[in-house]
Amino acid sequence: MSFLNHLFHRHQQQPGIASSSSINWLGQSGTQYPYEIHPLDAQFQSVPANYIYAGQSEDGTWVPIYIAQTRALAQRLEGHVSIADATAQGATHIHVHLSTTGQGARCSEEHDLLERWHPVCNEAVEG
Repeated sequence: MSFLNHLFHRHQQQPGIASSSSINWLGQSGTQYPYEIHPLDAQFQSVPANYIYAGQSEDGTWVPIYIAQTRALAQRLEGHVSIADATAQGATHIHVHLSTTGQGARCSEEHDLLERWHPVCNEAVEG
């Protein structure tokens, strides 16, 4: 029985790591946006997307550190907040929502999320 137990439980996630690879982020409007969760060092294609640098609180809930949109996810920051800045504020992952609906839709989603969450790194950029 221990072999079967080992076989079926060997892929358990480490404590502090999300058990799901996706999350729905709620905007101020009440709209839920689907995001895939990736490690900070993940490599991406140059595709349009919204993204969130996020960390987890002590109770395991995700906290947005920086919210943005880009036309080329591979170059996501385009001179705003660096991964080092986001990490210094507690970011451990990048959440990504690929978007082919145009820049207007990406900007609208970004604004909706910013209005609800007010992430620390966005406040630093705006201030």
